[in-house]
Amino acid sequence: MEFAPNYELTPLLMLGSRAVIDDLHRHMATLGYDDVRPAHGFAFQRLAPYGATGNELAEFLDITKQAASEMIDYLEKRGYVTRQPNPADKRGKIVTLTERGWGCIRETEAYLTRLEAQWAEIIGPQRMQELRTDLRQLITMANGGTLPHKFRPVW
Repeated sequence: MEFAPNYELTPLLMLGSRAVIDDLHRHMATLGYDDVRPAHGFAFQRLAPYGATGNELAEFLDITKQAASEMIDYLEKRGYVTRQPNPADKRGKIVTLTERGWGCIRETEAYLTRLEAQWAEIIGPQRMQELRTDLRQLITMANGGTLPHKFRPVW
C-alpha cells in the first residue's frame, strides 16, 4: 500500500498501532487472555492503579455510560475487575482490577517492553528516544498543548 508523501505519516502511525495491537492480542491469547479485546486494554489504563467509577471510565474512553457498564459487566464476569463500594459516594461503586486484571497488565507491559527493545535494536537507542520525544511533542501540539487525557480506541 502506498500513500501520498505529504500525508504518509498518519496512515503509517495508524497501521503501526493496529499491527502492534493485533500482535499483542495474539500473544495474550496464548497466555490465556483470549477474552480481552483492544478496548479492554484502554479501560485497564484508566482503572490502574486506583480504580474508577463507571462514569469516569465512560469519560476516559469517550463512550456512553451504558457502554461502560456493559464493558464492566463483561470484564467482571471474566474475573478482570471487581466493583467495590465508593468511599466518597456510598451509592456508587469503584471498579478495580483483580489479580487477573493486573496479570494481564503485567504481561502486556512485558510484551511492549520487549517490542520497543527490538525496535531500538533496529533504529538505535538514540533514534528510539528521539522518536518518543518527537511523537510526544506532535501529539501535545495537536491536542492544544497537553497530552490527551482520553484514550479512546478507534476500532
